[in-house]
Amino acid sequence: MNRYFHKELEEIRSKLILIGEKASEAGRLAVEGFIESDLEKTQAAVKMDDEIDDLEVEIDRASVRYITLRSPVSSDVRLIFVAIKASHDLERAGDEAHSIAKKTRKILTSEGKAKNPVQIEKMSRLAFAMMRDAITSFLDEDLELAKGIIERDKEVDRLNKENYTTLYKEMKLESSESSTHVETILISKSIERIADHAKNLAEEVIYLLTGE
Repeated sequence: MNRYFHKELEEIRSKLILIGEKASEAGRLAVEGFIESDLEKTQAAVKMDDEIDDLEVEIDRASVRYITLRSPVSSDVRLIFVAIKASHDLERAGDEAHSIAKKTRKILTSEGKAKNPVQIEKMSRLAFAMMRDAITSFLDEDLELAKGIIERDKEVDRLNKENYTTLYKEMKLESSESSTHVETILISKSIERIADHAKNLAEEVIYLLTGE
């Protein structure tokens, strides 16, 4: 049975949904800007960073206010603790989206497009699916969904290593493209970190539901 939410908990819940949606949207726009060489999408992703930061602050404040006013029972304290950590992970995922967008903008303004997008698109699909499911596991208190996310992180890690190996080999052969390849390696790393934040959120859900 899903947890009963007081008015304040509903507010926190709604803001968590919103920050998750915005972080995912920023990431999607940033990656699409990279894949499609679309500077407009890249700029849109950059602009979303402040909104995501503001939502994290609002969630922190609402959480502190709830604890102060309600004197919640231990189970609700654990819920608030997880909500705060979840908002931090989602904000950091938004930071990674911002980083992807800035690096993409640098590539597009200097080279016009990425020389080799490697497995960026596939990686991003996996990472953002993990993020979406992590948020769902929190909202629905779905323990099995949360556990499955942790295993899925391994594939994102594998693709990130594959991207690095491919681009590093190309850099050694064609030094003229090394700058673009370095930015692409860093974009790949940012996507890998987004998946890590999704995994962190899943682990927090497991703690919420099991105490472990």
